[in-house]
Amino acid sequence: MVASGESQHAQQNWRYCGGQIKLWREEAGVSRQDLTIETNYDYEYVKSMENGRRRPTLRLLQAADQMCGARGKLLAAHDFLKPEPFPARSQEYMVIEAEAIAVHDYALGLIPGLLQTEGYARALIGESCPPLDDETVEERVRARLSRQEALKRRAKTVYGFVVYEASLRTEVGGQGVMRQQLLHLSKVGETRNVSLQVLPFGKCGGLALNGSFVLLETTEHEHFAYVEGPETSVLHADADKVSDLTQVHGMIRMQALGVEESAEFIRKVAEEL
Repeated sequence: MVASGESQHAQQNWRYCGGQIKLWREEAGVSRQDLTIETNYDYEYVKSMENGRRRPTLRLLQAADQMCGARGKLLAAHDFLKPEPFPARSQEYMVIEAEAIAVHDYALGLIPGLLQTEGYARALIGESCPPLDDETVEERVRARLSRQEALKRRAKTVYGFVVYEASLRTEVGGQGVMRQQLLHLSKVGETRNVSLQVLPFGKCGGLALNGSFVLLETTEHEHFAYVEGPETSVLHADADKVSDLTQVHGMIRMQALGVEESAEFIRKVAEEL
């Protein structure tokens, strides 16, 4: 896969840059603890960046360059270490989503990325575990908001969203952020090529609780199903698997409230906050 190759290349850059930081630091007589104090990072965090397990941040490069007298040689690596806009495991999905003619998203516990406000996205991405550095958080928030431009730009693409009630009541970022998020849902739901439905608690039994997934159709009428979990994601192209999830989506959608009822439901939840 292209995304896998890109991710591997990025990690090679991490290892090379981390190794250079360590070499410059040791030659200059700067301890890792000194670098930890200067950057205000945890010792193990700095160690993981030097060993290439994490992406060396701009803050680390700036501090190491100055403390080690590298005269810009370490800082120059930053152009090759820009954070990826999406996690490697979801990059192939993002490529297909950007060109799809139909996107049907069922969300169990969180608001779908295409519908998130900046505040909601920032709170969600910022709470990642293990923690992301500030630069990566900013890049991923920017990329998520950029994805949403497709809702208006790709007017002929059909976007269907079914959100389980838990998605509306999970207060990501606090009440204020969540209230703005719900009001945003009401506004987006008025878009001509977007349908937004709510699946209330107690509807559709176990099917509703099996997890979130997205169904996609491309311009060549290929069909895919994307299932994302906390640690792994799978893009299914197998016709049988896609058919199974399509049937599940159909059952869920039949049990969901209609578009107008859903809009009223969302407004009531917002008023309760």
